[in-house]
Amino acid sequence: MTLEEIKKIDSKNYMNTFGARTGVAFESGKGLELYATDGRVFKDFLGGIAVNALGHNHPILTNALHNQVDKVLHTSNLYYIENQARLAEKLVENTCADRAFFCSTGAEANEGAIKLAKIYHYKKGNKKYGVVSLDKSFHGRTIATVAATGQEKYQKPYRPLPEGFKQVPANDIEALKAAADENTAAILLEPIQGESGVRPLDKAYLKAVREYCDENDIVLIFDEVQTGMGRTGKLFAYMDTGVEPDIFTSAKALGGGVPIGAVCAKQKFADAFEPGDHGTTFGGNPLACAAGLAVFEAFEKENLVEKAGEMGEYFKDKLNKLKEQNKNIKEVRGKGLLIGIEIEEGIAKDVFNCLFDMGYLTSLCGGTTIRVAPPYIIKKDDIDGFVDALDKALERK
Repeated sequence: MTLEEIKKIDSKNYMNTFGARTGVAFESGKGLELYATDGRVFKDFLGGIAVNALGHNHPILTNALHNQVDKVLHTSNLYYIENQARLAEKLVENTCADRAFFCSTGAEANEGAIKLAKIYHYKKGNKKYGVVSLDKSFHGRTIATVAATGQEKYQKPYRPLPEGFKQVPANDIEALKAAADENTAAILLEPIQGESGVRPLDKAYLKAVREYCDENDIVLIFDEVQTGMGRTGKLFAYMDTGVEPDIFTSAKALGGGVPIGAVCAKQKFADAFEPGDHGTTFGGNPLACAAGLAVFEAFEKENLVEKAGEMGEYFKDKLNKLKEQNKNIKEVRGKGLLIGIEIEEGIAKDVFNCLFDMGYLTSLCGGTTIRVAPPYIIKKDDIDGFVDALDKALERK
């Protein structure tokens, strides 16, 4: 089917939530490359928005999925599921969490984390219900996670939103303390704010938030949907901050392209969920958890988390050298293979489009920041090619 045929069917039948999409449709991929229906070849420097940690058609993942499809796809959580138990074990053994719960998306994971924090206080007899998050944050598209998202454009159409949600500026501990009160159940943070332009939180700020939560019986939640599962060069971004959350969430790279999310929590918080308090039909099914196990297997066999950190440092170094030569690059931010390249206002969209025309997939965040989140299998030659393309795109503006 041609791109125009796909677009025609899409415009007639699909809800217009994404508007006019980027003009390409992909039919296959291998490694870092995606192959379009019209024969064009693209380098995937977005990784399906930080999802495709292993790249495309990775043999460990595809073999695991083929094997599971031949067995069973879904049975429901009325029954024990071996892959689910084993994947939960992987998360518990490799993080500060004592328990994990699986769902299907990052938004569901954050919704589950909010519910867990609220029910934790409820079962202690507290009346705490509020959640403090940050300006410019993004936590999902459910009604509660929209309320937690610190961006007016996502909130405005759905007001009135659930009560008790507040947003404050990032890296301002005094603003956070002023917003929190006796009703605050949880503080919800992204260690690196992704959708607003890849903005890491200060380590000193995170430590101060941790201390404040401990002093005031407030649950600290880290949204690691985008930063987790190796993206920053650590299995989870909190591991590089000196701060452990009470609850953290995961999704995106956890399934390597198969939808799966997770709520991970320390024991005393996880204990608040008892039978009937939370649930899911699809979450943690045999296929999704087979994908998660395959991602862990590839990480271990190919040392991919460490490679993500090494390649990320190389990438940032190359970009900063280009920044020294080109005043249109204002800042390079991020950690590991989650990088934001802030471009001079007014030309960022043109640069983004130019990169696409040269065969590089990225995204544009906040109007001025080009975000890259490539697969962890990326090599130095791939990075060199991207930086050269960015240099040429900037020269055209």
